[in-house]
Amino acid sequence: MNYQWSWASFNELSPDGIHTYLQTLLIGAGWTLLLSLLAYLFALMFGSVIGVMRTVQSRRARFFAASYVELFRNIPLIVQMFLWYFVFPELLPKAVGGAIKQMPQPWGQFFPALLCLGFYGTARVSETLRSGIPRPRDSHHSSVFV
Repeated sequence: MNYQWSWASFNELSPDGIHTYLQTLLIGAGWTLLLSLLAYLFALMFGSVIGVMRTVQSRRARFFAASYVELFRNIPLIVQMFLWYFVFPELLPKAVGGAIKQMPQPWGQFFPALLCLGFYGTARVSETLRSGIPRPRDSHHSSVFV
């Protein structure tokens, strides 16, 4: 194989007919950074709440928080992405699900990806925060979700 790399191909027009390959890569990097930042902020906000809920005295709050964490950490991320994109809009009322499916691009892919990564990240952040919060042990505590 005698392939010669050509940096000039970055300046060629991409298949969209508007941007060069380099511009397309930079646009994609921008969307990726925006998605990462927003999902991180989402996960940090809600993960803090869920993490603290894992340490409170209320059994219901602990059970809810532990169930949330178990659900989102035990389903592979790629499966969750599939569910958020294809299944979630079908479970909503027709008007809301239709609105999500009719979103102009790239928002039609961005919004479900943000929800998926945000909720998945929330479970991971909550576990990290929970591990750093000391919780007093009491004798009547025998739940599996501790």
